[in-house]
Amino acid sequence: MKKYSLEIKWGLIFVAMMLIWMLGERLAGLHDENIHLHAIYTNFIMIPAIAVYVFALLEKRRVAYNGVMTYKQGFISGLIITAVVTVISPLTQIITSLVITPEYFENVIAYTVSEGMMTEEAARAEFNLQNYIIMSAVSAPILGLVTSALVAIFTRKK
Repeated sequence: MKKYSLEIKWGLIFVAMMLIWMLGERLAGLHDENIHLHAIYTNFIMIPAIAVYVFALLEKRRVAYNGVMTYKQGFISGLIITAVVTVISPLTQIITSLVITPEYFENVIAYTVSEGMMTEEAARAEFNLQNYIIMSAVSAPILGLVTSALVAIFTRKK
């Protein structure tokens, strides 16, 4: 466990960053009065998400590998961070949906129906806690794998 303490730490930092981001979205009105802008601005989460991986792999290189890290070592470290984030993702989604922004699902359902994007039935099927938990559990490992693969390229050092 101690061998992976750095990855666990950065996985938890990633989760905290996600929760802070969701709070920021809510405070910016992207979950209610500015919900029409949500689909655009929520994508900017990739900037701090990638930054967390960069900082994590740079620390791993410095602390664990004395400044020298191969692509494989960085990639594996990123995958371990991804595993931590993936395991915690259902809890993260529950905290987001029930604590940070409990009105989000009703707001996004109302918005998509009023804009003619979906029927109410289709919107309710898509925008609910169970579906979001599944989506986060599926997307976290995929996005983490891609991020790990890319960041490891830039953080390796011979």
